[in-house]
Amino acid sequence: MIDHAHDLASVRDATERLLTAVGKLDNASVTHPSRLPGWSRGHVLAHLARNADALVNVLEGRPMYVSGETRDADIERDAPRGIDLQLDDLRESAARFQSAGDAPADWSRTVELRNGVTDSASRVPFRRWAEVELHHVDLGIGYELEDLPAEFTEREIDFLADRFAGHPDVPSTRLTDGTRAWSTGREAASGPEVTVTGSPADLLGWLAGRSTGAAPAVEGGPLPALPPL
Repeated sequence: MIDHAHDLASVRDATERLLTAVGKLDNASVTHPSRLPGWSRGHVLAHLARNADALVNVLEGRPMYVSGETRDADIERDAPRGIDLQLDDLRESAARFQSAGDAPADWSRTVELRNGVTDSASRVPFRRWAEVELHHVDLGIGYELEDLPAEFTEREIDFLADRFAGHPDVPSTRLTDGTRAWSTGREAASGPEVTVTGSPADLLGWLAGRSTGAAPAVEGGPLPALPPL
């Protein structure tokens, strides 16, 4: 069962880790490339701040973004800022998100995200947690998939495996870290076509398109290509 209060506290902790790490950067290092193609670290930080505000919109019943074009333009506008402005924006937007999350609300209600995607309001804090954790890794400043909290890693594997479940372009796949197992991809009457084995960090890296080390081991065929998130 989703516990939005627990996840809001986890967002707060993850944000503090991010702010501490980003606070060690200087103006020059913010302009360096991130691990996301075409984005500098400044782009990642700008996206994180604007995503916090977008999720405030979701919680308060407004469209997440005015449009995709506006979202992209806001990130491009904010990416070149110096480290002090980036930090202030990250901190202040995170505070606005926490305030919206702390307000009395019906957490069982359905909310609308981007591109017509809907979800329970209770899952919004976890979605923000995922943004903060994975984009911290994307900055390439020493925080790696292996450093992610174990609870987050397991839950994000659950979330992403479920996201690709039934996808016609993904073969029926069993994922395992040797202890736990997940299923994803299209249904197959005779069992999974492919088995992917690795550490939780390896599995998450593959599912999230963020593998930075060795790929997980695969039986039954090549490592399946996954649709973009």
